[in-house]
Formats: sequence, structure tokens, C-alpha cells
Amino acid sequence: MNLAQWSVKLSLVFFVALLVCLEIGYRIGHESTKANGELTHKGLGAIEAAVFALLGLLLGFSFAGATTRLDVRRQLIVDEANAIGTAYFRVDLLPASAQPEMRGLFYEYIATRIQAYEKFPDRKAAEKEMAVAEGIQAKIWSRAVIASQADPSGNIARVLLPAINNMIDVTTTRKIALDTHLPLLIFVLLISVALLSGLLAGYAMAARQRRSWLHILSYALAIAITIYAVVSLDYPRSGLIRLDAADRAMLQLRDSIH
Repeated sequence: MNLAQWSVKLSLVFFVALLVCLEIGYRIGHESTKANGELTHKGLGAIEAAVFALLGLLLGFSFAGATTRLDVRRQLIVDEANAIGTAYFRVDLLPASAQPEMRGLFYEYIATRIQAYEKFPDRKAAEKEMAVAEGIQAKIWSRAVIASQADPSGNIARVLLPAINNMIDVTTTRKIALDTHLPLLIFVLLISVALLSGLLAGYAMAARQRRSWLHILSYALAIAITIYAVVSLDYPRSGLIRLDAADRAMLQLRDSIH
């Protein structure tokens, strides 16, 4: 199961689970109302307010964090495109005979990096492309080092090598950002508090003689969609949220050197 299917199924399962919690809460509240009458809901307002406030805090924290991580990933794509572009332009420092091969390696490297991220959410296929890109990366570095040793002016070592090194460093940063997500403990806590809120909402609804399906479905749908949005923000390329605008920087760079 890829990430796109996983995020949709998770949201659907959570939506159903929240409906079940609302129903369980309603039935418990209904039976309690029969036994205790008006005393059933006394003193529960503070507890309900605390739980719903905690749910709002967790949703806000999770959404804000996921949005920040998405912005970081988008910026890193642009940074990588800039770093590759800078290194590519400095290939002019190499001897004329060495430039065609190096430019070909750069083009192949960019194309492979693009393919790696286009193959998401299939993580295994993407990692294979990343491994190929790392091999090309090593060739670029070795060719540049060899050329720098034969350069009496030292310009290659002083100008080209740092640019290539920066290009390599950005890929490491981007890989770490790719695997940085909402901590599992926080996600589990968010799901748990959301389900608990469903129980309390259903219990409070028992004061009515009949269920309000409009409110039940609206509440469950709103929370499920919000959690799906958090997951999609944390795992771009696997859902409705994409990084196409930032990816165009790499595509334009590839096309410009073709």
C-alpha cells in the first residue's frame, strides 16, 4: 500500500471510528439519563471544555507544524536547484576537453533527482533513483577533484569544489527533511483525544430525545478531513497536497542545460 492509499484509508477508518464513539457516547448518555434524569449532565461542562480545548490545541499544533515542514521542503527544492545551477555554471573553469563529460553528468544527475521524487509515494522506487543519483554525484566530485589537482591557478579547488560540495550537502538536508514528520506520540495522542471528544459529544447529545445526524456527520467529517489534511501536509506527493510549484525549479534547470 502506497502513502496515498494509506492516508485515505486512515482517514476513512478514523471517520468510522469517530462515528462509533459518538454512538457509544450517545447510548451511554441515554441510559444514564434514564437512571439519573437531570443529574446526568451536571458538572460535565468543565471536563468537556477541557477535552475539546485540548483537541483544538493538538489540531492547531499538528497543522501548524505540518505546514512549516511543507514550507521547509519547498524551500529546499529551490535551494537544491540553485546549488546545482551554480555548480553547473562553474564547470566553465574546467579545461575545455573535460567540460562536455562533466556537463553530461550534471544533466544526468538532475534528471535522476527529478525522477526520484516523481516516483513518490513509491518509496522503494524513489530510493533506487536516489542511489543512482548518489553514484553520479560521486563521479562529478571525483572528476572535479582530478581536474583541480592539475590546475596550477587553484581556481577549480577554490570555486568549483565548494559549489559541488554545497550541491551534495543540500541533498542530505533534503533527505532528512523528507523523513521529518509529526512525532508518532503526538499523532497517537491527537487520534485518542479526538475519539474521546466523540464519546463526550455523543454523551452530551443524549439530552435530546433523538440523534442529530446532521451534527454527528458534520463533526466526524470535519475532524477526519482535518486529520487527513495534516497527514497530507506531512507527506506531500502522496495526497492532494503537492510540491509542483517548487518542482518546476528543477525542471526548468534541467531544460535550460539540455
